[in-house]
Amino acid sequence: MSALGNKNVPLANSVVVLDFETTGLSPDMGDRAIEIGAVRLHNGEIVDRFQALMNPGFQISGFIASYTGIDNSMLAKAPPCDEVMDAFANYIGNDNLVAHNASFDKRFLDAELYRIGRSYSGDFTCSLLAARRLFPNAENHKLGTLVKHTKLQSDGAFHRALYDSEMTAKVWMVMLMQLQQAYGLNHVPFSLIQKITKTPKKSVHGLLEKFVAKQ
Repeated sequence: MSALGNKNVPLANSVVVLDFETTGLSPDMGDRAIEIGAVRLHNGEIVDRFQALMNPGFQISGFIASYTGIDNSMLAKAPPCDEVMDAFANYIGNDNLVAHNASFDKRFLDAELYRIGRSYSGDFTCSLLAARRLFPNAENHKLGTLVKHTKLQSDGAFHRALYDSEMTAKVWMVMLMQLQQAYGLNHVPFSLIQKITKTPKKSVHGLLEKFVAKQ
C-alpha cells in the first residue's frame, strides 16, 4: 500500500506548531524559556492553542525585554518553568512537531523537558528549512518575510510565542497546499517534509517526482 493510501501515516497537516521566547540563545549556557506558544493543526485547521509565560528564576536582560515585549514584572507573576513545561508536555501528546528554525526551539524543548523528566514521542521538523526548498524565490526565509511572500494578513506583532506559532502554522499550510497543487497530491505525509528539509535544493523536484511515481 502506498504512503498516501495508508490511513495510519502521520500527515503534515496534523501537527503541533510551537515557538519559544527565551532568555538567550542556548540552554547549554544557562538560558531558559520564558514563554511557550503553540497551536494544534488538525486536517489543516487550527483547532486549539497553548500559551503561557514562565518564570525562569532570574531577571531577564533589557534586550530580551525589548525584543519580546516580556518584562520582569510579567515574569514575576508567572508560574515556574517546570510547571508550565509539565502542562505543555501533556498538551503535545503524541503529535509531531513543527517550528520555524526548529533547531533552536528543539534545544529549549528538550532541555526544559529533561529538567522535569518528561519527553515526547513525536518527530520534529523545521518550517524554515522546508521554506528554503519550497519557496526558493523568497527574499529570505525569516518568518515575517515568508508571511509577506505568501500574502498572509499580519499585524506585524512578531516575537511573541503564540503569534509566531500561529503565523508559522499559516505559512506551513500554504507550503503544503502549494506542494499538493504542484504535484497532484491529495495529502502530504509528515515524513515527506522531513525528507525535503534534508534534501539539497537542486534535488527536491526529483525527490518529489519519485515520491509521486510510487503512489
